[in-house]
Amino acid sequence: MGTKKTTAIVFLMLSALISAQSTQNEKWSIEKAEKWYSQYKWLNGADFIPSNAINQLEMWQGDTFDPVTIDRELGYAQGIGMNVMRVYLHSLAYKQDPKGFKERMDTYLDISAKRGIKTMFVFFDDVWGKEPKVGKQPEPKTGTHNSGWMQDPGDPASKEPANFPFLEIYVKDILETFRNDDRILLWDLYNEPGNSGKGNDSMPLLQAIFKWAREVNPSQPLSAGIWSWGLVDLNAFQALNSDIITYHHYGPPEDHKLIIELLRTHGRPMICTEYMARTRNSRFSNTMPMLKKENIGAINWGLVKGKTNTIYQWDTPIDSGEEPVEWFHDIFRKDGTPYRQDEVDLIKKLNGLE
Repeated sequence: MGTKKTTAIVFLMLSALISAQSTQNEKWSIEKAEKWYSQYKWLNGADFIPSNAINQLEMWQGDTFDPVTIDRELGYAQGIGMNVMRVYLHSLAYKQDPKGFKERMDTYLDISAKRGIKTMFVFFDDVWGKEPKVGKQPEPKTGTHNSGWMQDPGDPASKEPANFPFLEIYVKDILETFRNDDRILLWDLYNEPGNSGKGNDSMPLLQAIFKWAREVNPSQPLSAGIWSWGLVDLNAFQALNSDIITYHHYGPPEDHKLIIELLRTHGRPMICTEYMARTRNSRFSNTMPMLKKENIGAINWGLVKGKTNTIYQWDTPIDSGEEPVEWFHDIFRKDGTPYRQDEVDLIKKLNGLE
C-alpha cells in the first residue's frame, strides 16, 4: 500500500474517532433522553437540606456534616414514597477540603441509596447571600426566609474570569469522581442563573460549566432549570443545552399548566425542580396530581422545618418568630410529624402507598 494512501486512511480513521468523540459529548438526543426517563417510575421528592443546616456550607463542611440527621430526615421522605432529592453542593466546602468533601458526598449517597432515593446534585447558585465564607455560618434571622443561604461562587465572584480555573477543577473533579454513579439521577449545573439582579452577567459561567461538564461526559444527564421568563438569553441557552428540561414554578396550577405546554415544545422529558408555595396557591393538592398526570417529575422546596426558616414567605419576615398560620414550604417537623396529615396522605397515595 502506498505511503500517501496509508496516510489518507489513517487520517480518515482519526477523523472518524474525533467525530465520534465529539458526537458523544454533545447534548443527548431526544431518543436517549426519553429512554433514560422511561426507566424510572414517576420521580418525586424535595429540595433537601437537613434541618440543622442554615445553608450548603453548614451541610457539607466537615465539622457540621451530620449523617445521623440526614439519615433520619431522608427516612421521612422514604416513608411517603419520595424517590429523589435535589441537593445543593458548594465550591468553598470543596476548596477547603477536596478529599473530605468527596468522601462526605459518598456518605450522603450511601444514606440516600439505602433509603431508595436518587440524588440530583446542584453546582452553582445565584440566589441570596453574595459573599459565602467557610467556617462557622450565621445563625438564622428570626422569622426570616432563608436568611443564611449563600450563592455559589458568589457575587462578584461568579462574574470574575480569574475564578474560573479553580471552578473548572472543582466541577470536573466532582463529575469525574461520580460520572458513572447510579445513585446520582442528574446533574443540575446552575440554579437560577441571573437571579439577584445578575441577569446576563451569569452567562459566561453558565456557558463554562456546560462546556466543562460536556468535556467530562458523565453517564447522568445535564440540565439547568428555567425559572424566570424575562431572562430570554439565559433561558434559551439553558433549554437548548439541557438533556432533560428542568424548571421552577411557584404559581397556581392554571399558570403552571401553560408553562408545561410551552416547555413541551422541546420534546424532552421534564422535571419541575422547585414548586409548592402554599400562600401563592402552589400546593400539593392542586399541583402534584397534575404533574403526575403529565408525567413530569415533581420536586418541591423543602422537606423538614429547620434553620433555613422556609416555613416563612419570601420577603415577609415575622419578627416575633411565631409560626405562620400557613407554612410557605416544608412538609415535616423535626420529629417527623407532618405539618398537614392530608398532604402526606396525598403524597403517599400518588406514590401507590395507600
